Amino acid sequence: MSAISLQGRSVLALADFSAEEIERILQVAAQMKKIVLSDNKKRDFLKGKSMVTVFSEASTRTRSSFELAGKYLGADVINITKSGSSMTKGESMRDTLLTVSAMGVDAVIIRDSSEGAALFASKVMSPKVKVPVVLNAGDGAHAHPSQALLELFTLKEAGKNIKGMKYVIIGDILHSRVARSDIVGFTKLGAEVHLVGPRTLVPKELEAMGCIVDDDLETALKDADAINILRIQLERAAAGFIPTTREYARLFGINKKRLALCKPDVAVIHPGPMNRGIEIGYDVAYDEKSWIQEEVRNGVAVRMALEYLTLTEGKDIDALN
Repeated sequence: MSAISLQGRSVLALADFSAEEIERILQVAAQMKKIVLSDNKKRDFLKGKSMVTVFSEASTRTRSSFELAGKYLGADVINITKSGSSMTKGESMRDTLLTVSAMGVDAVIIRDSSEGAALFASKVMSPKVKVPVVLNAGDGAHAHPSQALLELFTLKEAGKNIKGMKYVIIGDILHSRVARSDIVGFTKLGAEVHLVGPRTLVPKELEAMGCIVDDDLETALKDADAINILRIQLERAAAGFIPTTREYARLFGINKKRLALCKPDVAVIHPGPMNRGIEIGYDVAYDEKSWIQEEVRNGVAVRMALEYLTLTEGKDIDALN
């Protein structure tokens, strides 16, 4: 597995990666977490490399973890946001990307509300200069590969064997890039993925991706090894997808009583930010079965692994320390 190289590869969607390549990323993430937990987080593995985050959507966890990941590894990192760039003056995303690539950066980390934005970024930058690696930090409802990777990594740390596990995703699957990336990543590693939520938000057609759409919450939760509780955006009620957030909490909110339907050692994750009292109860969010805060820490380690593997030959980290 250590011979697998991802150098020069863009990370647009997990569908582009084999199970062995995903396992390689998780292996390196485990090495990176040792650095995150150490007293000396600053390394020079990416010394001389530069990267830029281009975010047209608001973000706390994803952007800061990508930025910290690069800085911990010794890279130079700058941030571009829509509100603080020439995009507010009418500059197109294409021109912004052309400008960035012309400056000679090694990696572009992009988040955008449009599906396919990361793929667009990987193709639009001029071949007259070095085309940087593109890391997808979320494009519309299409994909969020690094989030799925950190959820795989977190559940492995929770002692779960991904192969054969029952993994349940609850909530707004229709609009969720996290859910789509999870379906791909978890099924590639052999998990049985179940989806459940309001029928308006869980299209049956998603079974074509290799998962199971359950008709009721109790069936989905029964004997689950791990559950991923997705955030319900408050505008879904205004748009008519759900009657009210209170009704959603009554029918699909995860509380201690519903958690008891799962296996006793179930692991609970949530990509954040949480709407406590709606999709997740206060008693579940801070329960000993919750791995939600550990996800945040693991986000830095996983994104360090992605940056390291795509920008270097990927030599064994332990040998370099």
